[in-house]
Amino acid sequence: MVSTWTGPLPMARSAENESAGAPQSAEKTVTMAETKLGATSKVTVERRGQIVLIGINRPSIQNRVDPETYLGLAKAYYQYEHDASLRAAVLFGRGDNFSRGIDVDAFQVLAASGRPLLSDAETIDPLPKTKGLSKPLVVVVHGHTWNMGRELHLVADIRIAAADTRFGQDENTHGRFPGGGSTVRFVREAGWANAMRYMLTGDHWSAEEALRMGVVQTIAPTPVAALEAGIETATKIAACGPLGIRATLASAHLAIGSSETEALSKLEVQYRALYGSEDFKEGRKAEAEGRPPVYQG
Repeated sequence: MVSTWTGPLPMARSAENESAGAPQSAEKTVTMAETKLGATSKVTVERRGQIVLIGINRPSIQNRVDPETYLGLAKAYYQYEHDASLRAAVLFGRGDNFSRGIDVDAFQVLAASGRPLLSDAETIDPLPKTKGLSKPLVVVVHGHTWNMGRELHLVADIRIAAADTRFGQDENTHGRFPGGGSTVRFVREAGWANAMRYMLTGDHWSAEEALRMGVVQTIAPTPVAALEAGIETATKIAACGPLGIRATLASAHLAIGSSETEALSKLEVQYRALYGSEDFKEGRKAEAEGRPPVYQG
């Protein structure tokens, strides 16, 4: 079994430049605060000079993301974006898995309430429908990386996986659908047939298959080695000119086009509608009873 990360994170293999970067925005400048690792910290933050490590910390339930964790990530992304001293971020998961995806029960309560997922002004959506981060994000995955966890991974600018990673986008087998952006980003990154091969069947796939499809850039032999590779990559990015990095990202995002933004903007309405469907209820009931679901459509 992969050892659980509960203590200090592995050190980067190359030295970090401690000098401050250029101011990020005239709107607001903040100093991103560290979050001490503890039982109540669902999202951890560790600064390393000009880079920051953001950890999903719910290992007892395979890092499933509930609304509070999602909000914690959104606040961390905002602080990273507006902290002029930070030039690159690494997202990873603590414990044996990156994330098994959404905490369905917790999100079902939110969907039934009609409340928005994010209402705090000082947040950036981790699964952005319009504007996301303007600074680089490296995501490092290991173990189970499913559904919403996979979608958090897809948002990254650079993706690194441990050899033990098992990816999944199997919402359709549970009466749901990939509502966090995979219907857009997975298709863009891997190509139509590669993406549909896994989203329409619910089959899981390996790190090697992810590399073949181009949704992973590097495979490391172990989770610790993967995180070290992520830190090293972020450190290299931080050593580059920050204005050039931001211009590169901005130019590349322009190339994606308005059609992708339109598709992403409709996801929340589609997702909430499915949560109220009989097929969704059947999927949850069948899962609880340990039987194959019978969907009516």
